[in-house]
Amino acid sequence: MTPFTYNDMTFSLEARDGKWDLVCTREGAAGAYAAAGLFPGAGEAEALERAQALVRTVFPVGIKCVGPDVSHPNTIGDLRIVGPDVTHPNFIYWNKDSVRCPRQL
Repeated sequence: MTPFTYNDMTFSLEARDGKWDLVCTREGAAGAYAAAGLFPGAGEAEALERAQALVRTVFPVGIKCVGPDVSHPNTIGDLRIVGPDVTHPNFIYWNKDSVRCPRQL
């Protein structure tokens, strides 16, 4: 069992039959399997590195901003309706492993 924390969630990597299970553990509650049967034949260090990369992909830290699509408004009579520009979202990543606001000293 190799625990690691990402985005304020604790994960543990558990070996089973030459493969690895990724479990999300919560304080005071039972764990939930995030993935099972991963990385067959991988050593503990390699499996941990790959599991952390998988968790960062599955649970990204950041926000997705969708601005207005001002170049393609819908018009109904004199009314101009500007919808979201879903084809060009901006995704802002944080470099830290948490979505918490920075602590004030």
